[in-house]
Amino acid sequence: MGLHRVVQPAGVLPQAAWRLDASAAIAPNEVRIRVQRLNLDAASFRQLSEKHGGDGTAVRAEVLEIISARGKMQNPVTGSGGMLIGTVEEAGRRSPLGLKPGERVASLVSLTLTPLVVTDGLARWDGLSEQVPCDGWAILFARSIAAVLPDDEDPQLSLAVLDVCGAPALTTRVVSRYVEDRRRAGDATPVRVAVIGGAGKSGSLSLAAARRAGAARTVGVVPVAAERDALTAAGLASVVALADARDPVGVSTAVTTALGAPADVTVVCVDVPGCEHGAVLATADGGTVIFFSMATSFAAAALGAEGLAADVTMLVGNGYVPGHAELALGLLRTEPGVRRLFAARVAAD
Repeated sequence: MGLHRVVQPAGVLPQAAWRLDASAAIAPNEVRIRVQRLNLDAASFRQLSEKHGGDGTAVRAEVLEIISARGKMQNPVTGSGGMLIGTVEEAGRRSPLGLKPGERVASLVSLTLTPLVVTDGLARWDGLSEQVPCDGWAILFARSIAAVLPDDEDPQLSLAVLDVCGAPALTTRVVSRYVEDRRRAGDATPVRVAVIGGAGKSGSLSLAAARRAGAARTVGVVPVAAERDALTAAGLASVVALADARDPVGVSTAVTTALGAPADVTVVCVDVPGCEHGAVLATADGGTVIFFSMATSFAAAALGAEGLAADVTMLVGNGYVPGHAELALGLLRTEPGVRRLFAARVAAD
């Protein structure tokens, strides 16, 4: 689990540590990766960019400072990090990950618990996008997860998909259960799904996954007309609705109008704070809200549901579901709308 890499405070797991030992020498059960690109999570990048008024030089300097001070990339405000791609340099003889030197891989665990050293000063990054070309190394533990990158896909595209692969996997699990429960009960009521932030990475994959899992009607909620048009063209949602995710009544009205009833499952994929109450209000009694945003305040979600007397189950998307990488890459390969949205995002970055 990497406990031996914790410098301070002693006794905590690497994710909770303030500082990690990121030295290059590996233990017998570790793997060292030569890092080629980081993917900062959306909430962290937004916070840094807004803090510095869009000044990429200042964002780059702060990311370097965080990595240098902490031995990992963990935004001290959002608490989140991201993931990386690179090439396996050395695998310890007792590593259970099955990785071999020379393989190009993506880490499927957060940078918040991954020992990391950057050696090039992020000189090739302008600080204006989530994807960060770099040189350096990172350490994976025995309990880490990594995926060998497919040879037939652009590595940047694969990185963008794998960064959020837990979202469609958990969405599939939850929606499938609703569909199966109704089938067994002989209930013909359609399963309705709302995805707040439907045009983003995790949002578009979640919409595609919900439809595949049997959702009869889906709505993608987006804040601006450009995203509405892009998501409509992608064809991933039954309907696309405009609403500010921070406006609870506006979100609830948009979802209920689009679906004809509150959602059975609401998936929150936005990267801004203050979206908890809208998601709760848009969800039917007995429904489920899945929070995939690192900007979520779980206290606000719990207290908001209580204050609204809302009988909803709330799930934290922890980013790991068995088979999540394969499922997400499968959606990229078989859903043209998903590929179109991701390709446009990578091109913009």
